[in-house]
Amino acid sequence: MRNEYPRPDFRRDLWMSLNGQWDFDIKDGKSRKIQVPFVFQSKMSGIGEAFEVDRVVYKRSFKVPEEWKDKIIILNFGAVDYRCSVYINGSCIGHHEGGQTPFAFEINSYLTGGEEEIIVEVEDPLYDETIARGKQFWEKEPKFIWYTPSSGIWQSVWLEAVEKERLQNIYFTPDVDEGTAEIRYTLSKDTSLPCELTFRISCEDKAIFNGTITAYERDGKLTVDIFNNKALSGPIHFEGLCWSPENPVLFDVEATLSYDGEMKDKVISYFGMRKIHIENGRIFLNNRPYYQKLLLDQGYWKESLITAPSDEAYKEDIIKAKAMGFNGVRKHEKVEDPRYLYWADKLGFLVWEGMASFWSYTPEAAGAFTKEWIDVIKRDYNHPCIVVWGMLNESWGVPNIYDNEMQQSFANSLYYLAHSLDKTRLVIGNDGWEMTKSDICAIHSYKHGATEDIGQQKVFEDSLKSPEGFHNIVVRLPYAKGYEYSGQPIVLTEFGGISLGKNEEGWGYTNSSSGEEFLSTYERIIEAVYSSDSICGYCYTQLADVQQEVNGLLNEDREFKIEPEIIKKINDRKK
Repeated sequence: MRNEYPRPDFRRDLWMSLNGQWDFDIKDGKSRKIQVPFVFQSKMSGIGEAFEVDRVVYKRSFKVPEEWKDKIIILNFGAVDYRCSVYINGSCIGHHEGGQTPFAFEINSYLTGGEEEIIVEVEDPLYDETIARGKQFWEKEPKFIWYTPSSGIWQSVWLEAVEKERLQNIYFTPDVDEGTAEIRYTLSKDTSLPCELTFRISCEDKAIFNGTITAYERDGKLTVDIFNNKALSGPIHFEGLCWSPENPVLFDVEATLSYDGEMKDKVISYFGMRKIHIENGRIFLNNRPYYQKLLLDQGYWKESLITAPSDEAYKEDIIKAKAMGFNGVRKHEKVEDPRYLYWADKLGFLVWEGMASFWSYTPEAAGAFTKEWIDVIKRDYNHPCIVVWGMLNESWGVPNIYDNEMQQSFANSLYYLAHSLDKTRLVIGNDGWEMTKSDICAIHSYKHGATEDIGQQKVFEDSLKSPEGFHNIVVRLPYAKGYEYSGQPIVLTEFGGISLGKNEEGWGYTNSSSGEEFLSTYERIIEAVYSSDSICGYCYTQLADVQQEVNGLLNEDREFKIEPEIIKKINDRKK
């Protein structure tokens, strides 16, 4: 069971998990039970069969706690893949489209006051290549880089009890140079005005700010002095109170809404003082050059597919990655659960966030993808760990982007959209090749050469030394027609993918028959990257084995294949 609070950056006290056993129907006449939030294709769901169906139905009963009887009841879904309609006691309360993002409904008018019934009808078209599906394959068996589909509810479902007068959202925008944080808030449409908003900010139990404002509008903002003009708080000589993987300082926030001292709503949140920017072709974190050593992370688990088996599993992934000397991940083809982002914030781990791609371009597909990206940025805006929005990957969904102006315009629109919603992060338009507008030159290459292929090894090493050589080792041209390298920081955002041992049913981009050969190859390609003065970061493929793709540093059971200290020693050669 996944019973931790699902939304760690916007917490309320009165909530009730609806995870656990539900009735499950694929319209084949059989009665089944499923463990939510695990998809039916996973073993942890209690079903573990990849039925070839487009539609499934969930049903369960619940009872609203008696002490909530005068409250507004909100039904929350973390994520349901792909489309769904929700019913309470036989009445449709709403619909949602998009498998990566949260949604919620007020349900009071549909409740009876006794035993309540909820039904969720889900449509996830198995063969539709125009919907955002990421690594979920549309054929019967997983193959090459694609995995078992994950349909239906895959993040937590919960109820919360609130007043009609409440905070709708809070966004924190840090300014490391000024030592301040902007707090932007929205109140519910039924909040009567004026009202009192109080913000209490602390850091490691030390009070930073405690202030009350009178709100005369439902949207507003205020700026709070966080560093209080203290030299050691900012990043002048030390990291001070800035957030980084080495110094994951977080500020706890308690926000309340009141009338004449009577509290109507309380939300617990947090933020970090983190700055990411580009200067002279390098990426700076908190005004210092920062070499990013990332892992590609698919976010799949052996027993539970795209839903982690436990909250602890998110934490363990980060701890193990850091033990190997990595300081972040590039989340691949999946918007990760907010609980993962919470642990990345808390433990200090950079995240490049991406969306699940669609595969076949249509204007309708582009529109749906864009809408979901907006919701992703809104959901995850407050997490200091996220430093990059990666809008597209390897021309997936835009296969003709090299010379198709419509698809180029789409990629550029995503780039500008992200910047219009968020000024605190870097944005990549199309990661891997055929780049258009992008803050980073992000290239993919697995052409590092097998153990015996000395010639290709030399081509790989030499081609990494400057952008002029990238075309020798990238599957497609690095830039789309009409675009060229113009001084952006260069990050090798996919490479490696070395498998280890005999893999009759699996594959890697190259294979090592022994641990000794693996380490020799790993050391060789890391040294090739480090010897390039052009490259200022990398993302190694990958964290863990996933089904037939057995090129992880961890196996499917999340066990180290090679002692982490050895990998870390190699990674640590570059600071």
